[in-house]
Amino acid sequence: MTVIESVHADHGATFEERGDRRIVAHYGRPERTHAAVRNVVGVTEHGYGILTVEGDDRVDFVDNAISNRVPTADGAGCYALLLDPQGGIETDMYVYNAAAGDRLLLFLPPTEHERVAEDWREKTFIQDVTITDASDDFAVFGVYGPQATEKIASVLTGAASPDGRLSFVRGSMGDAGVTVIRDDGLTGEEGYQVVCAASAADDVFDTLANRGQAAAPFGHRTWESLTLEAGTPLFESELEGRLPNNCGVRNALDFDKGCYVGQEVVSRIENRGRTSERLVGLTVEAVPDAGAAVFADDAAVGEVTRAVESPSRDEPIALAALDTDVVVGDGEDGTGDGDGGTGDGDGGADLTVRVDGEERVGTRVALPFVEGSDESARRPQYTDE
Repeated sequence: MTVIESVHADHGATFEERGDRRIVAHYGRPERTHAAVRNVVGVTEHGYGILTVEGDDRVDFVDNAISNRVPTADGAGCYALLLDPQGGIETDMYVYNAAAGDRLLLFLPPTEHERVAEDWREKTFIQDVTITDASDDFAVFGVYGPQATEKIASVLTGAASPDGRLSFVRGSMGDAGVTVIRDDGLTGEEGYQVVCAASAADDVFDTLANRGQAAAPFGHRTWESLTLEAGTPLFESELEGRLPNNCGVRNALDFDKGCYVGQEVVSRIENRGRTSERLVGLTVEAVPDAGAAVFADDAAVGEVTRAVESPSRDEPIALAALDTDVVVGDGEDGTGDGDGGTGDGDGGADLTVRVDGEERVGTRVALPFVEGSDESARRPQYTDE
């Protein structure tokens, strides 16, 4: 559950359940807080499942399991995936090396951390590794917006704001010790995550919301619209069960590291240079449901993964997983370089999306939907682009 539910309730929050975590859905006017984040700065509490991995073999153990290379330096992090033998994404995570504390700190979706912890404990064998569910020990707040750096600088003492993506520093806010992580641009704006002990969460949230430069509190509904406008695939809607190559999350993959589960499949697709489907951006005449079918010239070619009424564009936008041949052309007539794409004014097939039983026009648009003060590291990237 959220660490400071009563504080959020005092701000008028409405809550929802995600896995074993209770998080803020919104504070009553999500479109207003969306605008505050896009134009100034906002603060939210993240409902991560958090694992700590300790022991002399902690780095090697985690590195052998995930799709990216675990950093060995204190104060560094990476974004990574756990894959199944067929290359499908079982979960995503952030891995931070807190070598000064002799541990790794892992942030996972709240639906996945317990399963991962149980599975990994069964695989430690003779390795010196201890895995602990620390979800209730920490609070994690996100600070996002074009003035996020100024906000952090106005309240952080003992350290300067971290510069590199997924790097972190230790300092304090008021009397509370904090770790401040530079975000990887998921909202399309400058961003930081502030980690503190659960016992200090009330004070740290008050500092972030009210001291120095004020930051507007926002909930998961605004997070959804911000990340969609930035073209950021999220685990629950775009990534789960899909091949990482198809999702274009190249920042989660290290093709040079040693073997991990699913690597053979991922590397084979990378070497082939062509995926079976792609995540693309669409504007639609009306907001479709997740899973809504997408058609090209009356043939089903994919589905919507997530859609919202974009507060910034004032129109419905969606991410959709579409057949690659439809997106970039089948190559039979020399259109494999993108000239045969669909619905984006290039002479390709017309796209429609099924909304409430009717076919509504969909238009492919380049990602991100909205340009901000930063760019999402997860924005889909493909080798032949």
